[in-house]
Amino acid sequence: MIRIGLTSFKEHDKLTGKPNNTLYEYAGYLPFVELDTAYYGIPRKTSVEKWVAEVPTSFRFVVKVYQGISGQGKWQDYYASEAEMFTRFLEAMAPMIQSGKLYCFLVQFPSTFKCTKESVAYLERIRVYFGELPIAIELRDFSWYSDKMIKGMRSFMEQHKFSLAIIDEPQLLNTTVPFDPYVTNPEFALFRLHGRNANGWQSNDADWRKKRTLYRYNQQELSEILAMLTEVQAQTKEVGIIFNNNSGGDAADNAMALKRIAGISYDDLNPAQIDLF
Repeated sequence: MIRIGLTSFKEHDKLTGKPNNTLYEYAGYLPFVELDTAYYGIPRKTSVEKWVAEVPTSFRFVVKVYQGISGQGKWQDYYASEAEMFTRFLEAMAPMIQSGKLYCFLVQFPSTFKCTKESVAYLERIRVYFGELPIAIELRDFSWYSDKMIKGMRSFMEQHKFSLAIIDEPQLLNTTVPFDPYVTNPEFALFRLHGRNANGWQSNDADWRKKRTLYRYNQQELSEILAMLTEVQAQTKEVGIIFNNNSGGDAADNAMALKRIAGISYDDLNPAQIDLF
């Protein structure tokens, strides 16, 4: 099965016609979403219970893990130890895990997370903390994909049952990661599409967030992506694809266009809410 979804459920007016959607409304259009809420702070368990209750049985979540776990925030300011941070995160996410609606946890590392012995040791600890739970790893530094390291890196991901996220982003020589549909986990694969705006990707001014993912995939690019999805689908039980190219609001249109090109229909979606007045 190919699941198509978006980063966040709130901001996609081209999907629902509304500037600010509820999760319930979003789940009337697509069966898959990436939640970034937990990245900024470990949520209350009651919030997680609410998310789970708002979507149908077949809906699945990609949960971007807390920034302290992915090395983009100082967990030391809030938790006494690394182990406590992981324990608190998993306790909060228990309703999601128990519901069966978790597709995977996404650990998105920054470009400063380079291919070193220390980094590899940390990935090993992550697997211990998460046990058998499904984990997708997004690497953002080219050092992992260098000719010297790529074979060993892929083997490591396979051995530890990590799904190496398949990333589309601007191709900047020896900096960004390649669009590499290599499968490291036969249980599931995760595509994340950030767009191909090279100038915006490198922007470091005050408006960089508005430029980084400012990109609209054209018909030919979507057809090429579908071919990759089909190739990966033959090697895994499930394939999920998240459009993150939403600086200009293009993600929803691209997701629905891919759905049409692929001839995919989703039956178990939330019913449309009827406005009485």
